[in-house]
Amino acid sequence: MSAYLIAEITVTDPVGYEKYRAKVGASLSNYNAKFLVRAGAIENLEGSWSPQRLVICEFSDMQTIREWYASEEYQEIKKLRDDTAAFNVVSVAGI
Repeated sequence: MSAYLIAEITVTDPVGYEKYRAKVGASLSNYNAKFLVRAGAIENLEGSWSPQRLVICEFSDMQTIREWYASEEYQEIKKLRDDTAAFNVVSVAGI
C-alpha cells in the first residue's frame, strides 16, 4: 500500500534552501519515491491553515519512508535543510 510524506515548509534562507532542493530529489529516487506536489500554488479553502510551501511525496509503504528518512544520505542532506527552513513533516498510509 502506498504511503505519503507530507511536509509543510517555511523557508528562512532561500539561497541556502536551493542547495537542499538540488540534492533531495536524488535521495528520494534511490527509494523509488516521487514528488506529487512540490510547492505549487496553494489556495486556502477553509480554516486557518496557510502553509507557505507544501510538499507531498509518494513511497511504496511506510517502512520505506522510515528507511529513507533515517538513511545516512538523507541525514546529510537534512543538515542543509535544518539551517535554511522550518519543517513540519508527517507520513500517512494510503488506502
